[in-house]
Amino acid sequence: MSAYGAISTLNRPLSSLPTTLWHCKNKSIDPSVPQYVTIHHLTLETASTLPGLVSYLHHAFAAEVDRGMTYPQEILQGEAYTQGAFEGYFFAADVLVGITGVGELPEATTDGGVVEITAAEASKGRSWEECIAGVYYVKPNYPGRSSHICNAGFLIPQSQRGRGFGSVLARSYLYYGPRLGYEASVFNLVYVNNIASIKLWEALDFTKAGRIPRAGRLKKADGSGEEYVDAWVFYKRFDEIKDSQ
Repeated sequence: MSAYGAISTLNRPLSSLPTTLWHCKNKSIDPSVPQYVTIHHLTLETASTLPGLVSYLHHAFAAEVDRGMTYPQEILQGEAYTQGAFEGYFFAADVLVGITGVGELPEATTDGGVVEITAAEASKGRSWEECIAGVYYVKPNYPGRSSHICNAGFLIPQSQRGRGFGSVLARSYLYYGPRLGYEASVFNLVYVNNIASIKLWEALDFTKAGRIPRAGRLKKADGSGEEYVDAWVFYKRFDEIKDSQ
């Protein structure tokens, strides 16, 4: 539910988009460090066929909301963020899940190349906690006549941070966003203390469309309380990407 009520997803394709492979930009020679991530297009219906996946993503997102530093949702004392609430918010339209690759990077596969592998196959028997690099949703930011502009929300599980997966997911968003039927993207609230996200979207040529004063009452990183934080609004036209291809 948004400020406009429920927003229909008329833009989305009739079938799932192909799975793609994305290189991790790390120079480690340690074979235990993933060299690539496969991105899988899911809906609530298809994700629910993968045992335990939606439950894992629910708990990972609830932990991030409870951290109180990146998303505007708030879990009040004595309340619980239910799986139903998570599904209604995160799985309102399309979801892209990144799964870490196992073994050597396929040399013939370019960044963003299509690969024939399902999410279940990509997991290779690992737990979701072990193999999920991150996840993001894509849905309309506005209704009706402005529904060609989408919004996305990203989550890197706490155990997977600091490994460059945020960059992988962000680059894949520029691939999947236009293929889901959208012409542009808006991020409504990128809090100014989220330095990693700001640097990431700036590096991908997103425009700072405006700054909202005191946009979020966020928890302080040192645990000493809360503070009001400004937020940036970021914007990018996808057709600029298609024109350059």
